[in-house]
Amino acid sequence: MITFDELRQIHAVAPWFFPAVAFVFGACIGSFLNVCIYRIPAGKSVVRPGSHCACGQPIRWFDNIPILSWLILRGRARCCGRPFSVRYPAIELLTGLLFLVCALEFGPGKALCAMLFAAMLVTASFIDIDHMIIPDRFSIGGAVIGVLLALAVPSLHGHAIPAHLDPVLGHMVASIQSGTDAILGCFVGSALVLWIGLLAEKVLRKEAMGFGDVKLLGCIGAFVGWQGAVFSVFGGAILGVFATLLWVLFRRRTPETEAAGTKSGTGASAPTPPAATAGTAKEAIAGEEPSGEESPGLMGMPVPFGPMLSAAGLLYLLWLHPYVNRYFAEIAEGLRQFGG
Repeated sequence: MITFDELRQIHAVAPWFFPAVAFVFGACIGSFLNVCIYRIPAGKSVVRPGSHCACGQPIRWFDNIPILSWLILRGRARCCGRPFSVRYPAIELLTGLLFLVCALEFGPGKALCAMLFAAMLVTASFIDIDHMIIPDRFSIGGAVIGVLLALAVPSLHGHAIPAHLDPVLGHMVASIQSGTDAILGCFVGSALVLWIGLLAEKVLRKEAMGFGDVKLLGCIGAFVGWQGAVFSVFGGAILGVFATLLWVLFRRRTPETEAAGTKSGTGASAPTPPAATAGTAKEAIAGEEPSGEESPGLMGMPVPFGPMLSAAGLLYLLWLHPYVNRYFAEIAEGLRQFGG
């Protein structure tokens, strides 16, 4: 059994080792996320069957290595030569990079929480892009997980165990503080985006934001607190403007029109099965809410808002939280002085 002292020695001798492990682990998780992105909206198991090509042949382990297999095979299946989408290694690379940043920015406990948060947001975002829904398991389920992790890992919300208290009592105090931040972030985030959506609906006279976005922001708030939730709304709106402009210039490729394959297994990329086999997310998942199906976006085009909220939430968590929190603190101080 490796001790913490031995781990510190490894880090001292090879400081690159653990970040490299985090990136490789993230790329492997990204490969699994590709499976979830395809199978969950289709109502399929993410475990069985194993990875297989659209032609029916199973994908062998050496063709299932994240990122590398796609590069070595030049984006085509070894068994039949069918192409598969560059999106699969891109998601693997994205997840690997996010895990790497989490390992570099945070301590072990918070890093693992941030990695789980990033994995959920990547999956929810790409499902939203493809099907304009956000499954409840990533929004409501993510909010519950965020609150539980905040209680178990107080450092998730920046709370340390007070040095003057008994360790058990100190951890309990820090857990209560962190859990309160998570619950407050969940409710403030959800309420804020809900009211924005309702007001926009009155102005535009049509549904402007789906309830899936409301629930997703509750999940984001549980992990990043109310400051991060507020930033995610307005930061996501700014990102949405740029994304919508790009959407106008480059028409979105849908699962029905994409020529490359959609991942069908539990490992590396596989060619696209016929569109009919994928089904629609609304038919496949009972009880899920559209995230932005009626959002007018720009020039009347529907735009999924979930990826924008997710990107803003990750930006806050990984880099921007000191600046955003300082900004809110200055506003609060200004209000106190004005009221005093």
